[in-house]
Amino acid sequence: MTATPGADHSTDSYLPEHGNGGYRVLHYDLDLDYRVFSNRLAGRAVVTARASQWLSRYSLDLGRFRISEVRVDGRPARFTHRGGKLQVRPEKAIGYGATFTTEVRYAGTPVPISGRWGDIGWDELTDGALVASQPNGAPSWFPCNDRPDDKATYLVTITAPAPYTALVTGDLVSRRRGAGTRTWVYERNEPTPAYLMSVQVGRYDLVELAAGGVIQRAAIPPGLRTNFRYDFGRHGEIMATMERFFGPYPFLEYVVVVADDDLDDPIEAQGMAVFGRNHVDGQRTHERLVAHELAHQWFGNSLTVADWRHIWLNEGFATYAEWLWSEVSGGPTAATHAAQWHAWVATHRGYLTVANPGVHRMFDPLVYKRGALTLHALRNKVGDAAFFRLLRSWVAEHRHSTVTTDQFRAHVDQDDLLTAWLDRPELPPL
Repeated sequence: MTATPGADHSTDSYLPEHGNGGYRVLHYDLDLDYRVFSNRLAGRAVVTARASQWLSRYSLDLGRFRISEVRVDGRPARFTHRGGKLQVRPEKAIGYGATFTTEVRYAGTPVPISGRWGDIGWDELTDGALVASQPNGAPSWFPCNDRPDDKATYLVTITAPAPYTALVTGDLVSRRRGAGTRTWVYERNEPTPAYLMSVQVGRYDLVELAAGGVIQRAAIPPGLRTNFRYDFGRHGEIMATMERFFGPYPFLEYVVVVADDDLDDPIEAQGMAVFGRNHVDGQRTHERLVAHELAHQWFGNSLTVADWRHIWLNEGFATYAEWLWSEVSGGPTAATHAAQWHAWVATHRGYLTVANPGVHRMFDPLVYKRGALTLHALRNKVGDAAFFRLLRSWVAEHRHSTVTTDQFRAHVDQDDLLTAWLDRPELPPL
C-alpha cells in the first residue's frame, strides 16, 4: 500500500501535529468505564467518518493507552501506536467519499497531554476526575481527530463507582444502577470539536442553577451550597443579558460544575463550565468569570475557530461579555473597562498581532484584552444599535459552524478599523 499524504497532520497552522487529514468525523460513540480509586479508564470507541480522499491508511490522536483491538468496518485492521498517533491500515483502501467506522478498544491510566501550556486533558482530582482539553487534551481520554474545525456528534456512556456522579458535555439520555456502579448515557447532537467534550467525576450535589427558558443546572461539592447560592445567584440575569446581546442560547441546557479542588482558571466545554472551589468564596469575587465562561457558549462553542490563530474570536468576545455584564449589573461601564485596559496595554511592551499572535502567545492576556478593545472600538464606530445587530447576526449566520477572522471582517465591513486593531502590533487610539 502506498502512504496517504497528510494522514497524520491537520491543516491547523499552530498545532499541525494534532488532528489528521484525509477524513472528517461524523460521529463518536464512546463507552467508558472509570475506576476512581485506581484512576483506570477502559474504553470502546466507534468513530464514524467520511473519507475526503483515497485512504490506504489514516490516523487518530490517542494518548498513552494499551490498545487491544482496532477494527475498520467490522474487520480487524493492522495498527501502530506511538507518539500520540494511532495509525490504522484497513484491509482494503477506503474510497473517496466513503463512510467508514473505526472501532478501538483501549485501557490504561489516563494522563494529561504535556506541552507548552502544561498538562492538558484528563486530570485526576483529590477525589474524582475532570477533563479540560483546550486546546489539545482530548486524546488523553478517547481516540479522536483533535482539530477544532472537525465538529461531530457524540453518544457517551460512562460507568463509575456508585458514590460518584459522572457528568459529560451533552444531554442526559438515561442512567441506571449496577452492582456498586452507576451508568450514565449522554448525547451531544450539536456539532462539537473534540477539545470541547468533557467528563467530570466527583461526589456532587445536583442543584438548580437558575430558572428560566434555558435549563441551568449545577453540580457542586456539598459544603459549598451557601457560597454557591450567593456567588451564582444572578446567573439567570446573566443568561438573559447574554441572550439579549447575542441571541438565543445555542444549546438545550447549561451545566456548571464546581470541582472540589482549586483550579487556576475556569474551563469552558460544550454546554458546560467548570470552576474550582477557590472560585466560590461567597463574595462574588469571580462573577466576571461566570459571565466569561457563559459567553463562550456562543463564542468558541457554537461558533468555533477554524484554526487556533483566530482565537481572539473566542477570548476577545468572552472578555467583552464581562464588560457588558458589568455595565448591565451596575458596575463600571464597558467604556470604563475599555479605557482602563487600553491604558494597561499602552504600557505593556509585549506587542502582538491579535489576528495571528503565534502559537506561543495564543493565551496571552493581550489577545483577550486587545480583542475586547477591538470590539469596543467597533461599537464606538457604528453605534450601539448597529453593533449589537452585527453581533446577533454574526452568531445566527454561523451557528454550530466554524469561523475565521476574514469572515468577521466581511461581516462587519469595517476594514480600516479592523486592520488597525487586528493586523498591526501598534495600539490604535481608543
